[in-house]
Formats: sequence, C-alpha cells, structure tokens
Amino acid sequence: MIAGSTLLARLTDGVPPLTPDGDEARRWAEDELAKPAYEVAKPTPLDMIARAIGDFFAGLFRTQLSDGWGAWAALIAVVVVIVIVVAALLVWGRPRPVGRSRAPIADLFGESDARSADELRSDATSAARRSAWDDAIVLRFRALARGLVERGIVEIPPGATVHRFARTAAHRIPSLADELEAAATAFDDVRYLRRPGTEELYRRVAGIDEAAMRARAIATELLGVGG
Repeated sequence: MIAGSTLLARLTDGVPPLTPDGDEARRWAEDELAKPAYEVAKPTPLDMIARAIGDFFAGLFRTQLSDGWGAWAALIAVVVVIVIVVAALLVWGRPRPVGRSRAPIADLFGESDARSADELRSDATSAARRSAWDDAIVLRFRALARGLVERGIVEIPPGATVHRFARTAAHRIPSLADELEAAATAFDDVRYLRRPGTEELYRRVAGIDEAAMRARAIATELLGVGG
C-alpha cells in the first residue's frame, strides 16, 4: 500500500501521473512509515503486556464450555492467584516499612560513638574485668541507650543529655522510670563529677540495662529526646 502523503506529493509536483512499480511503491511506503508521527503511535512494550493480560482474563470469562463451567474456570483461576499471594505472605511475611528503619546515630551524649549496643556491652565487660569501673559504668550506660535506639523505642539526637534521655525512655518503659534515672545519675557522677566508680555501681547499671532489654515498651508514638 502506497502511503498517501508521499505518493500525493510525488504525483502533484508537476510530473505527469506515474504508476510506480513494486519496488518503488515499497520504498515510498517505507519512507512514509519511518516518519516520527508513525513511530509515536506504536504501542509500547508495557502497552502490549497490559493488553495481553487483559485479553487473557477476558478470554477466561468469554469461555463457554459445553457443560457451563466457563465462568467457574475463571473464578477458580482468580482464587488460585489469591491463594498464592496469601501463601507468599505467610512464608516470607509482609515487607517491613521503610520508615521504621533508622541508621545508628554516631553522636552519643556528646561523643562520637558508632558502636552497637552489643559491642558497647562487650567493651564494658572487658573494662569490668580489669576493674576499670569508671569506664565500665560509662560504656554500659551507653550500651543501654544505644540498645533502646536500636529497638526503636527512643531517639537520641546530637547533644541530648543523659537525664533527658532517661525521662524520655521512662515514657515508653514506665516500669523502669526510677532505674533509668538512677543509671543516668551514675553516668553523670563518673563521667562529669569525677566520682570514682565502684563494682556495686557498675552491677546496678548493668542490671538496669538487662531489665531494659527484657522490657516491653508501651504502645505510644516514638518520642524524641530534646535538649
């Protein structure tokens, strides 16, 4: 088939009417179809896939078997798809919300410290074995705070004080309100007031950390730590 616009232009440019041979007609048609307007009109791969899926399901509902099972076949196909989706959710679980994922905050009570809670606990234990009680108490309190951050119970923005952290954590774990404040006081006494740490004080902070790991936070909105 000879493309209209190209053929008309060739037949009306002052040249007497011609009857092109087969090769010439094919070349004119290819030239016409190569224009951008025809290219844009072509269906995209996504269009073709969507059309194929639509035709498939439409065919299921149009199928008329001699015993009247066509509609039932379509219904069974839909049920099978639903069962597969439910089975996948049971096996692999629902995708985790991206919004709940939080990267560890390097700043921890005025110092840069990117260690995990487990790493801080391990370092605190090592310090306690050397009877370095000051270091052991500070590290164990940092482990307590980092552990609550990792669990998504509280957030600790840069510059937060230990007592503000303790009060905020107490809103989520009310049963440990007094213990959290006591641990914050122990941290302040050793870290800033230069009071000597003791084995008894370290074991108390470690016990509070262990209790916080076992505690279940109340279902309230995540609270930030200010000031």
